[in-house]
Amino acid sequence: MSKKSWMEQRFDEGLVFLKSKERGKCFIEYIPAEYAWNPIDAEEYMYIDCLWVAGSFKGHGYANELLNYCIDDSKQKGKKGLCILSCAKKKPFLSDPKFLRYKGFEPYDEADNGVQLWYLPFEKEAELPKFKEDAKHPHIDEKGYVLFYTYQCPYNAKYVPVLENLAKEKDIKFKAVHIKSREEARNAPTPITTYAFARLFSNKVRTDV
Repeated sequence: MSKKSWMEQRFDEGLVFLKSKERGKCFIEYIPAEYAWNPIDAEEYMYIDCLWVAGSFKGHGYANELLNYCIDDSKQKGKKGLCILSCAKKKPFLSDPKFLRYKGFEPYDEADNGVQLWYLPFEKEAELPKFKEDAKHPHIDEKGYVLFYTYQCPYNAKYVPVLENLAKEKDIKFKAVHIKSREEARNAPTPITTYAFARLFSNKVRTDV
């Protein structure tokens, strides 16, 4: 319900949620980059929140069909290109870099934790998207563990309280930061706002998706 509520508030901003006719986790979600809940500068780009094809649905061309629809739709809406988060090597819950490169995407900007901003330009002279400075150098001031999250992901409402209770039970320093607005998300100290786990260790920050 938290995910549905979050989405309903985004449709007027241009959010598109397209699900395959096949039942299961097989969908694409994208929005004009100026409305993205991520700390990026990507004027006139379309930002892909999530391209998800799971389990038995892999290997049947669904990801290709969904992304092609997004490309055609974005061009019709006058966008200069697409951008999406990934890494140099495949990581859970981030798009596969091999697939993105096959579709013509390239990485442009990279944060200190290895998260990359990939782009697919529709125009040769299109300005390249980039991370905001705070996101490019993830940081926290609190000792212990800090979790940044939004309701963009449907699982957070369930698992964040589980972590909070576990940390309390084990006497672990833990803080959950619920990002509740686009402005907060665009100024977050992490390139991923959906679910980013950070720990301050020897004056350096380690963040995981």
